[in-house]
Amino acid sequence: MTAAVLTPPDLADWSLLSLRAAVKPVVDDALADTGIDRLIVQAEGPRADAFLGAVVARLMTLERLDVEVAYVTDGPTVATGVYRLPTGPAAAELARTGLAREFPLIRDDAASVLVGRARHVGADGGPLSGECYLDDLRLFDGEVAAVEIEPLPHLPGLRGRVPRRVIGRRWTSGRAVQTGGPAVFVEREGVLTPRAAPRSTFYPHHVPWRLVVPTTS
Repeated sequence: MTAAVLTPPDLADWSLLSLRAAVKPVVDDALADTGIDRLIVQAEGPRADAFLGAVVARLMTLERLDVEVAYVTDGPTVATGVYRLPTGPAAAELARTGLAREFPLIRDDAASVLVGRARHVGADGGPLSGECYLDDLRLFDGEVAAVEIEPLPHLPGLRGRVPRRVIGRRWTSGRAVQTGGPAVFVEREGVLTPRAAPRSTFYPHHVPWRLVVPTTS
């Protein structure tokens, strides 16, 4: 196994387009060495999951999902919780010595990859009007605070929910979440898109990704 270590670029603007543009040469340069078969994504802070997602999205675009990915963070993130990953020195050791497993790769119709959490929201992160389906189940029709989506480390691939104060925050598993309405804004890993779309869908890519995880995960 030959690995390359990737660290986040110094960005003032963490929009999807800016992050993609910054990650593209980082990943491409690493893979220019044909011997590289593992990328160690080393990131800290609240944008760590966004960087990991952008790296995996670039591998997806390049059709190089055969390359293994290891994730090293200084503290817990949504993604480390989803995939039961260690953090700190234990994560660094796992990245060097661990084995990779295949997991469903959750993407959206903008070719971004979800490793932690996404939300469908209204303008400025406010209430969302429209309707949302998880497979054949209607999650809402009308107005809600948000729709939340997370990947699963197993099939059917993802889960979604509409946060509600009174009846709780129940997750439902499925293959796809689609939200439509007059103005749907997508927040990926805490980064809110500046432009609205009439709809947004998260669903499994036809090829899984390979993530280094503890043997007990």
